[in-house]
This record gives sequence, structure tokens and C-alpha cells, in this order.
Amino acid sequence: MGSEFARLHSRIQEQYGITSVSQSAFIGRGVMEEVWHGRWYTVPFLFLGATRRILFPETGRGIPFEIRNYAYLDDLGRETVTWKRVFEFPRRTRDFDEYFVYSERQGGPVLYAGTHQHLSVDLVFEAATDGSLVVTTTRQQVHVGPFSIPFPRFFSGDAWVRESFDEERQCFLVDVAISNRFWGRILGYRGWFRLERVSCSLEDIPDGVHPIRVVGRH
Repeated sequence: MGSEFARLHSRIQEQYGITSVSQSAFIGRGVMEEVWHGRWYTVPFLFLGATRRILFPETGRGIPFEIRNYAYLDDLGRETVTWKRVFEFPRRTRDFDEYFVYSERQGGPVLYAGTHQHLSVDLVFEAATDGSLVVTTTRQQVHVGPFSIPFPRFFSGDAWVRESFDEERQCFLVDVAISNRFWGRILGYRGWFRLERVSCSLEDIPDGVHPIRVVGRH
């Protein structure tokens, strides 16, 4: 983000500023006031994504939510920060895993989605005038075995994320929408969480945080 990073709210700067040498992690808990998905034809793809913790088909209101940010060097020596989200739906708990990996080639973070990092997404970060962070996605690639191919726009989801900090309530507000230019809305959620910084060395990072497979395409 360059100089724009300084325009973000200080609490957002703190969350996005952890690295593998920070000796800390962030654990957030809150409620997603609404979780939604698109029309009926999106549901099979959401079920498929759920097998790799990329998407999920459940919807609801007032859904208990947890987010966990851990920073470490991955198996390829790249700075990585986890965004592990947990949604406690009435009948099932769903995980939504993403890994922000610093790419020297890109000069910034690339998002790898899911347990096997089958999908990578280039990101654009912007600071809004109120100190909120707005993130949008651009180029997407699918990684299967040794091959990486551009993900066709006809099938890909474009994400829009806005994260802000509410001073009065002392909590983070998040609004996420994933859509496709041909098929319309796919998945989204909005709500709040409170974030706690905890002491956490690299050895303290729990089992299951790291992806099952690491992809080195950037």
C-alpha cells in the first residue's frame, strides 16, 4: 500500500502489520449479522468449495464468528499471515481459510485460498477517507499439480471487502461480497468482531493452521 497504509485506522494498521518476528497473533470473536449466498445455481459450487475451506453454502443471521491471524514463514521462506475464519452455523461449523503470502515478484501480498492453495488471487488495497481498508481482487490463477492456469472470468468470483473500526463500540466492522459478472452474487457476509493480540511464538502456532499444501507460483 505504500504511503496509503498510514491513512488506515491505527487498529487496522496493527492487525495488518504483524510478521513472523512479531511473536504475537490476533484472535477475534464476534457475530456476523448476515451471511448470504447467490441464487440456487451457485449452491453446488459452494458445496464444492467447502471441501477445501474456500466457500460454504450455509446462510443465516446472528452467526457466531471467529477469526485467527497467525504470522510465520512458509515452507518456501515467504512471509505468510493466516486469515482463518470460523462460522458457527446452527447445524454445522464452517471454516474459510486464506493465506496472505508476500510475493517479491508482485511487490506485495498474494492471497492463496483454501487448505491446498488451489486458488491464488492478486489483491488491490486502498485506504478510504475514514480510515477503512478496502480490498478488491484482480487476476486469479488455479494451481493443479505442477500447472498454473488463469482462472476463466466466466467462473471466477470478484471479491470486495471493507474493514473499518468503530470507535464507539470498540470493534471491527467487516463487509464482504463475492460476485461474478455473469452469474451475479455468490457469497458474502457482514458483521463485527473484537480483536485481541496474544503472545504467540512460531512454536506456539496451533496444529492445523498451516495449509496442507504450499504453492510457490509467485
